[in-house]
Formats: sequence, C-alpha cells, structure tokens
Amino acid sequence: MLASSIDLENEENEVPCAKSPDCHVNRILAALPETDRWEILTWCEPVELQVGEVISEPGERIRDVYFPTDSFVSLVTPPADHAGLEVWLVGNEGMVGTPLVLGVEVTVLRTLVQGAGSAWRMSAERLGDALRRSDALHRTLDRYLSVLMSQGAQMVACTRFHVVEARLARWLLMSQDRAHSDHFHVTHEVLAAMLGVRRVGVTKAATALQQRDLIRYRRGEVAILDRAGLGAAACGCYGAMESLYAQVLC
Repeated sequence: MLASSIDLENEENEVPCAKSPDCHVNRILAALPETDRWEILTWCEPVELQVGEVISEPGERIRDVYFPTDSFVSLVTPPADHAGLEVWLVGNEGMVGTPLVLGVEVTVLRTLVQGAGSAWRMSAERLGDALRRSDALHRTLDRYLSVLMSQGAQMVACTRFHVVEARLARWLLMSQDRAHSDHFHVTHEVLAAMLGVRRVGVTKAATALQQRDLIRYRRGEVAILDRAGLGAAACGCYGAMESLYAQVLC
C-alpha cells in the first residue's frame, strides 16, 4: 500500500476560529459566518485519519465528507497499468468528497491519507442538509470546486511540461503547507507514484535538491532546510495554485 506519514481539540462548545494561531482549523469552515459554522460543526464528528488509510476507491459511493484540520489526503487516478497519479492534495484548505456538492454520489478517484492527523467528518446526508440550510456553505464550496477544477488543469500541464526536480519541489512545498511542519516522512515509492515517474527519477531530483542544501532527505525522512530556496526551485505551478485559492476563497 502506498503511504507517507507526517507527523481539534477545542473546549466544549467552542467554535474554531480562523484568526487563532494556536490551532489548525479547516479554512473552508473557518470562512463561514459563525452561526453557520457552529451548526455545521454540530453535525460533524472529529476523527483521526491514519497514514495509508484508504477513504474510498473508484466506483464506490461517497458516504462521508472530510474537512481536514492537520491531516491531508491525496486523490489519485485509478491504477490500471500504472501506480496511479496524484490529481489533488487536500489539507486544511479544502474538503474531501466534493462530488456530492454537484449531486454526484460516486467517486472516480482513489482517496488516500498521506498525512496523519485530525479532520471533521460529516455524513453525505448531513452535507445535503447543510447545503440546503446554509447559502454561505454552498457559495464557498462552489468556489472551492472552481479552484479544484483549475488546479486539476494546472496539474495536467505541470506533469506534461515541467521537469521532475521542479515538480518535486512543488510537491514538497504543498505537503509542508498541509503538514504544518518542516519535517515529515515520505518514501521514494510514494513520491514516484504521486509524481508519475520512476523511482530513479525521484532519487535524482531529491539528490539535486539536497546538494543545494534546500532539503535533507534520508531513509524517507524529509526536512525542509530552505523554504525560500525550495520555492525558487519549484515550478510556477505552486505559486499559481496558491494565488488562485487566495483570489477565489480568501
């Protein structure tokens, strides 16, 4: 099984606040008016996602949606004659289970936990109720879907035109953002699958980044040493994706 590991607690009746620097909140929920957010959270349950946990497989009915807080999840194309390719990486900026917003109950992607941690889980039925009751949630998720579609198109271009080293730098930056840490664990096998390249390609790219003192990578343990330098090494897709999210949702 492919997996990487990256190493809500609120007082009773306390609603997570987007302005709090001391807790990792889901940005979709934090952007909602307080009354909407509180009602939605009463319909959610906190869960701990484990590295390598498969939330859903292609063709399965979507029974729950997840709002990650300090976990993150890969959505991967169905394996056929290859190991699959990561389409989206979702952390506390988004939601897992977005087809339900469009009324689609079946997923076409494999949903795999890449970074362990907490998330809010809501049943598909409850999400339907929430969308009917909260115009703010509906508007926010519509905008998020627009961002995802644009990011998906960006990922296609990135995979086709950008070199492995730049794509690896972009993936590491995205993972660091969602892990909320400069240190995490990820294997060559996972990186090769997520980037759609052979393991030797990942080895060469990681070695190049390490020789430039941008990262330290040994036995799957990654440390980001120079974020600014890593950003300069990454393809422009990272900045484009971040900018799009900020323009549409912030």
